This record gives sequence, C-alpha cells and structure tokens, in this order.
Amino acid sequence: MLMKDIIDKYVSKLEQAELAEPGRALLGFLDADLVWNRDHPDTQRLRGVFDRININSLLYAPPREPYGSIISYLCRTNQDKIAPEDCETRTFIHDIPIVASLDAETLTRALQTRKAVIVRDQGIVAYGWVSPEQAYILYSSVCFACFVKFFSDYLQDYKNGAVDPEQREVLQNALAYLDPLPREPEVELERGPFEDKASMIRAMDQAGKMVVGYKLVDSFFGNISYLYEDTLYISQTSSSLDELVGHIDPCPLDNSTSAGITASSELPAHRDILQKTGHLAVLHGHPKFSVIMSMDCDKRDNCDKEGECFRRCPEERDVRGYPVVPGEVGTGPFGLCRTVPPAIEEDRGVIVYGHGVFTTGAHDFNQALQGLLDVERNCREEYLRRIGEDL
Repeated sequence: MLMKDIIDKYVSKLEQAELAEPGRALLGFLDADLVWNRDHPDTQRLRGVFDRININSLLYAPPREPYGSIISYLCRTNQDKIAPEDCETRTFIHDIPIVASLDAETLTRALQTRKAVIVRDQGIVAYGWVSPEQAYILYSSVCFACFVKFFSDYLQDYKNGAVDPEQREVLQNALAYLDPLPREPEVELERGPFEDKASMIRAMDQAGKMVVGYKLVDSFFGNISYLYEDTLYISQTSSSLDELVGHIDPCPLDNSTSAGITASSELPAHRDILQKTGHLAVLHGHPKFSVIMSMDCDKRDNCDKEGECFRRCPEERDVRGYPVVPGEVGTGPFGLCRTVPPAIEEDRGVIVYGHGVFTTGAHDFNQALQGLLDVERNCREEYLRRIGEDL
C-alpha cells in the first residue's frame, strides 16, 4: 500500500467513526519523506514535532460533536491535564495534557511524556511511532476517555446537587448526538456451529464489523474468540475488530504452540469463560455507558480501596442485574481471568469496572452480539434514569 493510501485510510476511519469533521484532519507520515494528507498552513508548525521526537506519524484534528463540546468543557474545568479513570486511559494514555497553542515546541514538551495532547479550543494531537494507525488509535482513545469522564462526572455532580448550567447544556447537546441502539441486531449473523475453519473466521470477521458498526467498541479495543476443535481462535492484541482477517491467532487449549504470544492479552479470560459456560463464542466490547455505569458507586467517598477500585473492589454490584466485577488485564492475582468467569452466566453479560463488557454465544455470535446491545442499552437507560433525563 502506498504511503498516501495508508494516510487516507486512517483519515477515512477517523471520519467514519464520527470523531472528526470531514476534511478537517491533518495526518502526516514520515518515511523517506514527510507526506501529509492535504495542504494546510498548520502543517508547517506541526512538522517541527518530527524534528524533536522520534515519531513517524502525527495526527491533528478538531474533534467532532459531541466530543468537541465535551472536551472544551473539560479543558475549562481542568487546569493543565484531564485525568479520566477508565481502563483505556489508565493502560495507554494515563492522563491527557492540555496546552495553549499548536506550536511545535509546546507540543513536543507535552508529547515527550504523553502520547496525545489537547490543544485548548483547537483540537487533539496524537502521534504514532510505528504507523499512522497508532495516532488514529490514540486520538480515538482521547475522545472515548473524555466522553466517559464527562458523563461520569456529571452523574456524580447530579447526585451531589452540583451541576452547573454550562455543564447541563453540554450534556443536553451530547445526548442529542447519541445514536439509538436497536433492540436487536438489524442483520442476523452466520449461524453455528461452523462446519469448517473458513466459515468460523468469516463469522468472527462479520461479528467484529457489527460490534464496531454499533459503536460498542472504540479504535482497536475489544476482542473476540471462538472455540473450534479444541483450539481457541482469538483476535490478536491491538487488532481492529473491523479488520480481523489475517489477525486471528489459533491457540490450542493444551498450549502446544506459542501462538498465544501475539494473541489478545485477555486470552486466559476468554478460555476460562468458555470452560465455565460451555459456550463457543465470546465478545468483549467497550460500550461507553456500560463503562460509565460500572464506575458509579455511592460508597466511593467512604472506601479504603480508593484508587484500587478497578483492581479489587470488595462490593457486590450490578447494573439492572448485570454483575459489575473488578479486574485487570493479565493473569495476576486480580486478573480478569479470576473475576469474570465466576460471575458470567449463560444468558447475561458481565461488566468489568471501568473496562467493558463480556458476553457469550452458545454456538455463534448472534447471542453474544445481542447481549452486548442489551447491556449497553440497559446501562444507557439506567444512566438517564439516575440523572432524571428521558432520551
């Protein structure tokens, strides 16, 4: 693929995900030469970042609504950084610096310690050190994290009677942009059990595209697996769910190969979920309101686990009957493979604190996709109920 084609691909993905206005993004890619997706005066300022830090791509774009208003509000109510508490932020971007101008020196200072930065009242800048895909992923992560933080903060402020008029105006604007969630998928996925490996891979790819299409996952987050002939086929780490072909690893249950090295870091959780349920399919998404509701806790101010909630919350919690469990990526003492499988039931998903949702399907991905939609719709409805809104 030519350099310009690669650049255009990720600009197009950014626009299709409704994260940036069409024709507004600037994406530069450095190979033998520095190439931008389009001519613009700001590229002269941005190119200086390439001279100062070791990167190969840089993305700058004003965020599309409702992200634009949300991020502007968070910039006005935070001084020099925004610190969301969701898993994506905690794992990949930590916090998001806020700077005042788009000049290369200012951006470089922030990007030397962080992978993305918000330029106040202008936009988001993110870089990639291997490919433009990384810049796209980080931009998407900033939008996701700011959305989750704003709605989480609003819910807490509403409970405390501390919502201000500007905050409510931003909320109303954001609600107007929410896409309706269907009661059930508009297209039936391929039915299983699958007769051959090719049919199974095709079904995984179809399900991944549906999860992305319904915005039940952002950028590359989320994963998918299917158990076929004693081998667990699972999306590779950092793979995009809407581009799964060629990015699915076969991991034998007896660990007889090393394929798991490049597989999703949540491979142990998927394996144990399937063993617990007897099902064949697992979907894991990061739907926004499921993440928001997972972090809503009335006991936070009187909890000795403050700061450790995501890892070892001792409370039994749920949202409309869907269990909320703590857990972190990996196989440590607080790993998801220890917290999710015991909580999951055949027909109900499990929400992980600040992280996302796991659902299963007995023979294929129809039940699992329906489960993701059900959890997210219920979490959205419950959020609106708790703040006294009606969508």
